[in-house]
Amino acid sequence: MTAASAPDIAIVGGGIVGICAAAYLAEAGHDVAVFDRTGICEETSSGNAAAFAFSDVLPLAHKGMMKNLPKWLADPLGPLAIPPAYLPRLLPWLYRFWRAGAPGRYEGALAAQAALMKLAESEWAGLMDRSGTATMLREDGSLELYESAAEFSAALPGWAARDRFGIAYRHVEGQELAALQPGLSPRFVKGTFVPGWKTVADPKLLGKAVWAYAERKGARFEPATVRNIGAEGPSGFTLQVAGGAGSRTVRARQVIVAAGAWSHRFAAALGDRIPLETERGYNTTLPAGAFDVKRQLIFSGHGFVVTPLSTGLRVGGAVELAGLDRPPDYRRSKAMLAKARQFLPGLDASGGREWMGFRPSLPDSLPVIGSARTPGVFYAFGHGHLGLTQAAATGRLIRDLVAGHAPATDLSPFSPKRF
Repeated sequence: MTAASAPDIAIVGGGIVGICAAAYLAEAGHDVAVFDRTGICEETSSGNAAAFAFSDVLPLAHKGMMKNLPKWLADPLGPLAIPPAYLPRLLPWLYRFWRAGAPGRYEGALAAQAALMKLAESEWAGLMDRSGTATMLREDGSLELYESAAEFSAALPGWAARDRFGIAYRHVEGQELAALQPGLSPRFVKGTFVPGWKTVADPKLLGKAVWAYAERKGARFEPATVRNIGAEGPSGFTLQVAGGAGSRTVRARQVIVAAGAWSHRFAAALGDRIPLETERGYNTTLPAGAFDVKRQLIFSGHGFVVTPLSTGLRVGGAVELAGLDRPPDYRRSKAMLAKARQFLPGLDASGGREWMGFRPSLPDSLPVIGSARTPGVFYAFGHGHLGLTQAAATGRLIRDLVAGHAPATDLSPFSPKRF
């Protein structure tokens, strides 16, 4: 085993959160190396729904998931699935999730998420400008759809909560609904249009473009799997990595753990027990031209979205709480695609590419952003469905922490110690 050159900061994870942190740190003059086993934005960050969901401030525990849980679990291919064999392992996380939905915790979680979203919107605007990626931004809004007056009424409290944070939206029906998305099935009687909702041309391509900017600022990529992080006292850390030239030791002064759904394993080895669970998400990306979708369509009652990309039409979402090790169940992709054909009559569902990714989720729907128990280690993970949305804000906050500056927003709701 040979020793590699020592970066100032080692970032474990080359997803969108890790590379945004790298960009911010490289801008500040730090020598940064990113370690990832597959590449830049090649795993979960490549297949997400492409949304900058800045208005999505409601924690999952407050979106009616517990109320709908029995109905959804009765459908193994519905919006939420838990393999029976995995349920015993999942019970402690579900208990924490249930507690996070208590009325007394609502205001704090809502305010924290809204503050992070506000920072995310401004930081993404700045980062896209600096990195030359603003042309990849689409500002077409989103359209959430309801199949009945009862489903629409059930969503109204969530929209009222958004009123308090100045989030613009309008409820639509009839001709206005049809104009926002021609060709939609008449089964949808109402919708909510959010004009400020944004998407990107393709999340994988955006991530790679941001990384190219970070490289221009001096960041570098190391294709390797990080096996272990060990402290070396005041001199920093050793990372045992494998890949390329074989096993080797890398030394770094500081470490950022941004390894998505695998992050809690590193945290546990460093003395921090974080109750992270994996929401496995599925999608099918159809060829461009499969249907003329005008903006992101959100079928919340069915747990999936349809997003027009520069590279195709993506149909995906849903949640499968099943950990990191079970093989993918692509019946879930097929079930969403079958529903999309009903909802968008005329959709050409041929030639699609199926995908599954791992969303790193915490029971209170808030990420972990902060200092580890071990000085010199910082955590940036657990963003659930909002990794792309909140990545630039997280990069800014990690830069603040590394520099010892006051963070741009209160980090106490995101503390690793809150559990």
